[in-house]
Amino acid sequence: MVMNGVTMEVGAVAGMRYVRDGIKAARLVMQHTEHTMLVGEQASIFAISMGLSGPTNLSSTESIDKWVKWKKNNCEPNFRKNVLPVDSCGPYHPKDSLDLGKTTCVMDNLVGAIGSRSSHVGHHNHDTISMAVFDKMGHIAVGTSTNGATFKIPGRVGDGPIAGSSSYADDEVGACGATGDGDIMMRFLPCYQVVESMRLGMEPKLAAKDAISRIARKYPSFIGAIFAVNKKGMHAGACHGWTFQYSVRGPVMEDVVVFTVLP
Repeated sequence: MVMNGVTMEVGAVAGMRYVRDGIKAARLVMQHTEHTMLVGEQASIFAISMGLSGPTNLSSTESIDKWVKWKKNNCEPNFRKNVLPVDSCGPYHPKDSLDLGKTTCVMDNLVGAIGSRSSHVGHHNHDTISMAVFDKMGHIAVGTSTNGATFKIPGRVGDGPIAGSSSYADDEVGACGATGDGDIMMRFLPCYQVVESMRLGMEPKLAAKDAISRIARKYPSFIGAIFAVNKKGMHAGACHGWTFQYSVRGPVMEDVVVFTVLP
């Protein structure tokens, strides 16, 4: 996903196979269509038709080896819940057969289910990159790129291509980038929250902490992090469940400076 903080234009792709340069494809959506997001096979066709290389086999020796070991382990871990497999790796069916013709309270024990949710997100299966850039005029753009979640259910779309979740920018205010358990974080649009909090006068540090705490109150075991930067260049980060690092470089800096944020 890419976003122009001047015009609020967004370009995004999701579930796109066989094309290496996802962020370039997202930019092409923004520059050459009136849409915001393209998905799946048609996103790949669009990207290739616009000049990106493909179709390309994106599997590596490492990823194939990881997949083979996962299959041998009965396709565990995975992101399914309340299901039973017909064999070791599916197909999967609901654990309890529900007669949808009858009144059923599907909200039973909901709080307990939320509190006990285990996260599959960690340093070894997560590769999201989110970035905010200011030009010499002070205009802001943001972008996010990710390979998704390891062992995700086919068809899953996370927070990476969702404006306001993985990143957000508004020239009048500032920008935000996020990483972590996207399936949870996208339910809260944390980067939209951060930018709007800064619009109301919050400093970046408080805005980032506030957005993270809103998620943590509902999902105490979630893992995630946010960086926030206002239009003056003040920046800060906040995180939950892990120690987070983000890097900064400005026009008068000789090199990148890495900032560490404790949960």
